[in-house]
Amino acid sequence: MIQDIAPGRLDNRYIPRAPGPGDRILLFDPSGRMHAVIRDGQLCFPSEAEAPAAGAVYLFSMDNAGYFLAAEDRKEPPLGFGLYTVRELRDLGRGRELFAAFTAWHLWKWYRDNRFCGRCGCRNGFHTAERALQCSSCGQVVYPRINPAVIVGVIRGDCLLITRYRSGYAHNALVAGFTEIGETLEQTVAREVMEETGVRVRNIRYYKSQPWGMAQDLLAGFFCDAEGDGKIRMDESELKYAEWVKRDEIILQPNALSLTNEMMKVFKEGRETDQSR
Repeated sequence: MIQDIAPGRLDNRYIPRAPGPGDRILLFDPSGRMHAVIRDGQLCFPSEAEAPAAGAVYLFSMDNAGYFLAAEDRKEPPLGFGLYTVRELRDLGRGRELFAAFTAWHLWKWYRDNRFCGRCGCRNGFHTAERALQCSSCGQVVYPRINPAVIVGVIRGDCLLITRYRSGYAHNALVAGFTEIGETLEQTVAREVMEETGVRVRNIRYYKSQPWGMAQDLLAGFFCDAEGDGKIRMDESELKYAEWVKRDEIILQPNALSLTNEMMKVFKEGRETDQSR
């Protein structure tokens, strides 16, 4: 999955410091496209020397390199760099730099959407001690937004419930949805499967989680079993495809970045009950 970058590691502790040699500057244009370049098949971001950025805010580090967000969006990339949407980078990049891109986009969107205080309307500024924004007038503190969501592998015998979205991502997927106020994750699983496919489920069990910065999500994966005959009543406003697919007929996504793809893969290989993962 995208966060599997061992032996590398993303350290998300907030360190209030200025960028230095060897650090990377994450630049975005006003629409959210990143300034980047693909060199020898590797995704690269501007260094501090290539894109000096006064007032850049520290984001995180990977190994010995710090990653900073430029204080202002820029329309024109540095010499030799181009502009890419995070979805385009998903198809082009890999490894730790792609994980950095997803995580940086998550933080860029949060900073952009919270420039002003939601309580009094005054300007927010960077908190000096933690990853937060603080209102310059009323003092309200705002922390990064993280949306909890579930990915659900519904099993019926030797089949998995495979879906495709009505719009957006075009490849095979699983039932997914956001947790609502007052819900447990398990309740979200049962509700989303029922709403999207009309299937009732039981024996809900947790599999694994994943940060998914391109949607500001924290994904929680669950497997569960269909009740009864598993008849599908698809919500056509959400999905264009929902079918029971046998293990050996499951077509995986074109890359191994997502929790969804990993869950389809472990079921395809008969490993969904493997406790050694």
